[in-house]
Amino acid sequence: MRKRLLAALTCSMMVLVTGCGNDDMTVLTPNGPALIKDDGSGSSNSVSTKATQKTTTTTKTDTKKSSGSSDLVHVGFAQVGSESDWRLAQTDSMKSTFTEGNGYQFDFVDCNNDQQKQVETIQKFIDDKVDYIVLDPIVEDGYDDVLKKAQDAGIPVIVVDRNISASDSLYTCWVGSNFVKEGEDAAKWLKEYLASEGRDSESLNIVTISGTTGASAQLGRSEGFNNNMAGNWTLLDEQSGDFNEDGGRAVMTAFLAQYDDIDVVVCQNDNEAYGAIDAIQNAGKSCGPNGDMIMISFDATKGGFERMVAGEINVDVECNPLEGPLVSELIQKLEKGETVDKIQYVEEGVYPADTAADIIDSRAY
Repeated sequence: MRKRLLAALTCSMMVLVTGCGNDDMTVLTPNGPALIKDDGSGSSNSVSTKATQKTTTTTKTDTKKSSGSSDLVHVGFAQVGSESDWRLAQTDSMKSTFTEGNGYQFDFVDCNNDQQKQVETIQKFIDDKVDYIVLDPIVEDGYDDVLKKAQDAGIPVIVVDRNISASDSLYTCWVGSNFVKEGEDAAKWLKEYLASEGRDSESLNIVTISGTTGASAQLGRSEGFNNNMAGNWTLLDEQSGDFNEDGGRAVMTAFLAQYDDIDVVVCQNDNEAYGAIDAIQNAGKSCGPNGDMIMISFDATKGGFERMVAGEINVDVECNPLEGPLVSELIQKLEKGETVDKIQYVEEGVYPADTAADIIDSRAY
């Protein structure tokens, strides 16, 4: 964390405290005190959208950079793990963005899906006096205390990808996907696809291989899809594949043993879909546009596109992992004392299999 000129900081804080006669929250950013105003909540209205509903107002005071290099902004990133292709792409986006050449000192920690390790990592970032903390939470609950410590230390926290249940007064902003809408988009696509095939009145049996239980991506996608199912659809079962290929394979194998008539398989990420496809094929069945089952996946990684081109996945709902540039843009705005929106949605799309061959070469992840 930058070493501040104590006398100047004391004066700045005295002025700030004197001038704040309301309930707005004040935090100390790397550029000095910042006034945070919460003006409401944002929502997404289309597949490609950015929310601009909640606003964080900052005020800048002159400060000095510290630690090893006087010109670098020190950022610590507590990553979920490396459980999927999507996660690896997100990590690559962060690492390629927060380079010394771009003006950053970057501390990266893979928390290996261990929340205790992640909380300890955040505490270490606080102890190391980084300038900003970037957190991709493993689950939604359990971060309140450590976020309060970061706030007390004057370190802005940017939450990415997954949501947390903690008060949004404890973090500066959130960057990621509208997971509920992703689930809604999957259900909408299935309705339109069935209508185009003349199957909209057909009774369908659906199984879902969900993500890590309690993760916001799992909760949102399940909510969005399940609440928008047609009346003639039946959700036979929903079990967690923990967002990885082995989990998808194991859950699908169990589903096939338990249920004789499965029409639709919903996998909440591409890696789960790869495992499910293996299980389906090992059972002598098929999936995809010309298969026995409709396969719906999420993430839309390049690997997912390859499976669509191969005829194994019907549609892939995008979850964009390239969050690094947007997070950097927000940090640079905070550095200049500019305002940032509390909620920041990345742009995303829905990709049916018949579009995959034309798009795959342009995919960045």
